[in-house]
Amino acid sequence: MKKMFAGVFVAVVALMSVAEAATVSVDWDDPVGIVKPVNGVGQPPMVGAPTSFPMMRYLKEAGIPYARLHDVGGVYGQLRYVDIPNIFRDFDADETDPKSYSFAYTDALMKALDENGVEPFFRLGVTIDNPVGAGFPGYFIDPPKDFAKWARICEHVIRHYTEGWADGFRMKVTYWEIWNEPDNQPDAKQNPLWNAPFSEFIRLYGVVAPYLKAKFPHLKIGGYSSCGFYAGVGAEQVAAAHSSPRMEYFIDCATNFLAAAQQNCWPLDFFSYHSYSHPAEALRQVRYADELLNRYGFTADKTERIFNEWLPYVSHDTLGTAKQATGIAAELIGLQNGPCDLACIYDARCNVGNYSPLFNPLTYKPHKAYYAFTAFDELRKLGTAVRAKVSGAPSLVAAAAKGTGGAAVMIANDSDAEVPLVCDFGGREVVACRLTDDTHTDAGLPLPKTLAPRAFVIVLLK
Repeated sequence: MKKMFAGVFVAVVALMSVAEAATVSVDWDDPVGIVKPVNGVGQPPMVGAPTSFPMMRYLKEAGIPYARLHDVGGVYGQLRYVDIPNIFRDFDADETDPKSYSFAYTDALMKALDENGVEPFFRLGVTIDNPVGAGFPGYFIDPPKDFAKWARICEHVIRHYTEGWADGFRMKVTYWEIWNEPDNQPDAKQNPLWNAPFSEFIRLYGVVAPYLKAKFPHLKIGGYSSCGFYAGVGAEQVAAAHSSPRMEYFIDCATNFLAAAQQNCWPLDFFSYHSYSHPAEALRQVRYADELLNRYGFTADKTERIFNEWLPYVSHDTLGTAKQATGIAAELIGLQNGPCDLACIYDARCNVGNYSPLFNPLTYKPHKAYYAFTAFDELRKLGTAVRAKVSGAPSLVAAAAKGTGGAAVMIANDSDAEVPLVCDFGGREVVACRLTDDTHTDAGLPLPKTLAPRAFVIVLLK
């Protein structure tokens, strides 16, 4: 009897580990727009001396379109990179004098990105000052003491990198983001990014954004990197976040900001926001952000939706695993299919920590998650997104593209069960397939008839 029950148990477990079969079908005659630049990164891999940054080549090889420059260089931006207090070190100095600026380190970073075909997404503000929450003083997170002067300082930073001011450059730097997460905590004394009420940030934006937009009408000025909309997708997600009053505060800040921007006709070329949720929950938040912007008149034709900090499965246990890599692949696919114009994962540092999923700091080699980006780049290189439908297993997601070089389909199974896979590629022939799962990393294999748990594939066709 024990053997019989053991056999039944094994059979039941085997059945439970196989999900419903899924059919992926692609309509090559139904274009749905471009393959969007949702495969950007934050904080590029700055390993090595500023004279070389040798790991930047990985960004080029993966076709990364943007690198967002926030929290760059480590704590306090190493007092060298990007942050306004690092570039303009004495706020009482003359902002029209090139000698008042310290551009050298940021110049080296910007040049390295430019040389590797990555456009900087420049955050005007400061690096997070995490010890503030533990009672330590914040050194650079106070609001500027003169908002108009801060705007003029930002103007000269922009001129340095886009117009050659102060022996600068004429780089393509389209996006200029005002601050980051000023809504991080309801209590300003606990906020590691903005030591003041949120209303003061709204006032800062109201001074800086119109000034910069008047000076640079061809560039995109926006912000403010909202902490996100966890509370916008229902009570279940708020409870899961273990801090519902804080989550509600994020939404209060966003609605107050958007109302003020609408009432005062402030420029908002893009609205940026964040999420560290399971891919399905994060995509609900993306849709909520779209609805919220529409509610205040910032429709998609006026204001881009930019999701510039995101990462699923944030824990030491998932770092470098197929689970995290497939969650990232699934979220890239979801962002391509949803109301998002540009996105940057947090982050691409080669660093010890739960928020650096792409590179191994011990080997300086890519983790599995990096290959979600090389897979998505196959779609980006083709250019035209087409309709991809998935029926059956709800854990499966897909995106497809075509171009003069052929076609490609990216499929991810973000679940713990294998999924029998039926593919209808409209008569196109499979040229190659690359698989990443628990036992493979970007391995060239035949298209599988069953997609393993925590696995994704990129399928190239002709």
